[in-house]
Amino acid sequence: MDETIAGARNTQMAGQIPQQRGQSLLEAAVRYAEERHWDVFPGTWLETVDGRQRCSCGDASCPAPGAHPTRPDWAAQATGSASGARRMWQDRPTASVLLPTGRTFDALSVPETAGFLALARMERMELALGPVTLTPDRRMHFFVLPGASAKVPALVRGLGWSLSSLDLAILGEGSYVAAPPTRFGSRGAAQWACRPTPANRWLPDAEELISPLAYACGRDR
Repeated sequence: MDETIAGARNTQMAGQIPQQRGQSLLEAAVRYAEERHWDVFPGTWLETVDGRQRCSCGDASCPAPGAHPTRPDWAAQATGSASGARRMWQDRPTASVLLPTGRTFDALSVPETAGFLALARMERMELALGPVTLTPDRRMHFFVLPGASAKVPALVRGLGWSLSSLDLAILGEGSYVAAPPTRFGSRGAAQWACRPTPANRWLPDAEELISPLAYACGRDR
């Protein structure tokens, strides 16, 4: 995957994201389906109106311009077929690339500052990570095995926290993440903090990552 953070170790420690090499949304959607066997579905897109970019949904105050589903039954649109993805994005090549959670992966979502702190801690602990995205709304999403919603609250309580006291969200069935190189209006594009590679094809369980994530969220709070 080309939308990758270069110099991962230094970047994680510094909390800074360098420019990443782009690829088309169509190419990204096809590769996610073909190489990772992730379901993908096209979301909204950006339109230029009177010289300004806006979301195709038409809402001038859209909180995620160009990066959310287009209709309520979006889950039924998702496909894990590379040829199916190619057909959908050929019809709308500027559509965002969205990945439904609760299928091949869940995601643990934390603030960017906590995410970088957790990444540095995980590196010292030599934990095996899955892919991690960073979005322009300053959230990081750690991909883990499905089923996180059922176990994370109890795991957090076991560490002496309550989930409500931490800015840590679990994205499972019925949710989604915006995948690189999806753009959030003028705020920038989603990027990989830890890119998908053959080495992280097998995702960690939420239990393996929850301690450094909860600690980082507690510090960030």
